[in-house]
Amino acid sequence: MKKLLLFVTMLTPALMVSAQKNTPQSYIDQFKDDAIRIMHETGVPASIVLGVAMHESGCGNSQLAQNLNNQFGVKGGSGAVYYHHKKKVHSSYKRYQSVFDSFQDFARIMTERREFSGLTEAFSHFDYAGWAHGIQKRGYASSHKWSAQVLGLIKKYQLYNFDENPAASQDEDEIAQNN
Repeated sequence: MKKLLLFVTMLTPALMVSAQKNTPQSYIDQFKDDAIRIMHETGVPASIVLGVAMHESGCGNSQLAQNLNNQFGVKGGSGAVYYHHKKKVHSSYKRYQSVFDSFQDFARIMTERREFSGLTEAFSHFDYAGWAHGIQKRGYASSHKWSAQVLGLIKKYQLYNFDENPAASQDEDEIAQNN
């Protein structure tokens, strides 16, 4: 009996750790560098990449994110198959090799697809609000609240800090010098 109790006591924390979901902060910490890299390569703000990914994937906890590395709900390809609770699921969503690949494809959609391609000319990578409204206006999501929800995440978690706005950095430097 003591051995069984000891085994259950030792096993319980291990099971709890494996069952834990991503928190918003753990998701940000894990993928902020990828989002910044995408921003430098494409001009799509890091805050938009992270904010949209967090919103669309539930911080990486959705079935698509967990099984297909699809952070944005992107459909296409030949379809993907994955298993959920031992049940085979056929999906019309794209499968990615990594979360970074999903981020890259989102940026490609934003810069190369006709309906979104004008965003890079219309907005700098510091204008995350313009990007969010522009993405919604161009039909990315059907919800009228989509851009407000994405902007809410960006503001709540201060994702705009990853956009490396030199004006913001200058203001912070001036504040530090004056104190």
